[in-house]
Amino acid sequence: MSSTWSSVVARATLIALSALWTACQSDPMAPKVPASATTAALKSVNGAAGQMPAFYDGNQFTVNMKEMPGGASAALQAHNTNINQIYASNDLDDEQDFVPVIDAIQGDGFNPLWHQNLIVFNQGFTPHQFTSDDQVLAAAAGAHPEITIVSTDEMYRCSVVGSK
Repeated sequence: MSSTWSSVVARATLIALSALWTACQSDPMAPKVPASATTAALKSVNGAAGQMPAFYDGNQFTVNMKEMPGGASAALQAHNTNINQIYASNDLDDEQDFVPVIDAIQGDGFNPLWHQNLIVFNQGFTPHQFTSDDQVLAAAAGAHPEITIVSTDEMYRCSVVGSK
């Protein structure tokens, strides 16, 4: 009887430790993969785990994003004249409604520092996917713009790590 009881206690302990291990592995602050992506949920913003899709001039690439500390954003902007722009439907730390759009890749004015801009569709316009920064800027222009671009104070370190 005591060996049966020991076996039950051992199994219960293993199950509890497994659940605890799984809970400790998830990072609630890690960015979510865009809803349109097919990859698994991200658990860390470091290395390959911080990867997400992004469009550049009609082509989809894989980028690695990591938010810079809040106090560093202003200093980075003050000391860097060539900061790239990323346009997203939601804060990059959150799940995206659409794949973000970037304005540069290596060989085309690329800088690893990126300023986050949010795309907000104006009343009367149906939200949809943009695939280039030219489309985003054109949609924000004119007398009756389709979108409003909301500049944030967030900066990201971004690297383009491959094409889709």
